[in-house]
Amino acid sequence: MAMNDETVNLFFIHFNQITQMHGLLTNDGQGLFDQKTPFYLYDLELLERTLQAAAMAADKRGYKIHYALKANNEPEVVRQVVRYGMGADCVSGNELDAALRHGFDAEGVVFAGVGKTDEEILMAIQNGVLLNCESLEELMVTAGLSERAGKQARIALRINPDVDPCTHKKITTGLDENKFGIHPSQLQESLDFCRDHDALHFVGLHFHIGSQILTPEPFIRLCEKVNRLWEVYRIDEYGGEMLNLGGGLGIDYYHPEQHPVPDFESYFDIFSQHLRVPEHVHIHFEPGRSLVAQCGTLITRVLYVKSGHTRKMVITDAGMTELLRPALYQAFHKIDNLVSGRPEAQYDVMGPACESSDVFAKDIQLPGTCRGDILAVRSCGAYAQSMSLQYNLREKARSYFYRPLLSANNGTFSDATEPFACEVVD
Repeated sequence: MAMNDETVNLFFIHFNQITQMHGLLTNDGQGLFDQKTPFYLYDLELLERTLQAAAMAADKRGYKIHYALKANNEPEVVRQVVRYGMGADCVSGNELDAALRHGFDAEGVVFAGVGKTDEEILMAIQNGVLLNCESLEELMVTAGLSERAGKQARIALRINPDVDPCTHKKITTGLDENKFGIHPSQLQESLDFCRDHDALHFVGLHFHIGSQILTPEPFIRLCEKVNRLWEVYRIDEYGGEMLNLGGGLGIDYYHPEQHPVPDFESYFDIFSQHLRVPEHVHIHFEPGRSLVAQCGTLITRVLYVKSGHTRKMVITDAGMTELLRPALYQAFHKIDNLVSGRPEAQYDVMGPACESSDVFAKDIQLPGTCRGDILAVRSCGAYAQSMSLQYNLREKARSYFYRPLLSANNGTFSDATEPFACEVVD
């Protein structure tokens, strides 16, 4: 999924600019890299370009986007999403509360999750939020709660289509062995249950097969399964008017400067070409990572460089408490030394937590790295801040936002940025 050269060049200039940020000031007049590390650094201009690209590609096809709040719940990030008229995808009561507080229209909020509590279900019912039910048992509980509340619950049935997303096993959600969704063998019973209970208003089907999917084939197979299920189970006859296909579009963690904005046009084209559902059916999606991942960077300072028997170990002040993905999934994030011009060497980069799994990378090439150097861990706009921990009683990392100004004449950065360029967010 390629990007145009203009987008690539703008981001490359932008990231080079980050390496010169010693002169950049926060809104209290202090140097950015004089701030306590670690911290998250967000490029609002890139975030807006990404949101605009996704919104335009979806609007062109009449598709509706619900932002997956679990990817990043930083208030400033969420505010930008709201500005583009997107809905929200929530998987907990606190996320649902946050979505409503941040100004998402309740009718554009969807609430999934395999383990919703009674209190969470009631919150959704009271606010008119669509519930993506993930089991027949949950459907029965929801009907009972709706009846007692004297309200009708809007319901979609999340189906497990047994489609392999060809991604990491820990972020696969649409196989028979996964806990998510209703097995197709229970779909007929679930549809009949909705029809027979006035407290439930069935609106359609929901699917989500996994995350960080980089090839079209899993999405094509999903379309084929959806087409078959919609026809065989006569979803129209039960009042089906909505089809939610979840998220899953991946990003380029290895070359973030070359592919800063995912190819949403090609992604949505897969569905417009392969879906065969009736024209009146509204198509919805739930992207998260693809909208916010590339705009965020984790900035960390080198505490020590240790020499082992055969390895050099860079110990940073950020760790699994600020970025859990490498420890949890063995995920790759590109790491840059922003200040060193020394000859390259091979290092392991590790955090300070009292866990052997607190490792960002092994056997990577970096410019010669010393105590006090500033490292940037790339593509941390998704599943970094939102998965952060306070293990070992670590302090929560702060977030900074900046919006570089581009020259209208040559497409490069002007000498000036907005006043103090970075907004500090507690």
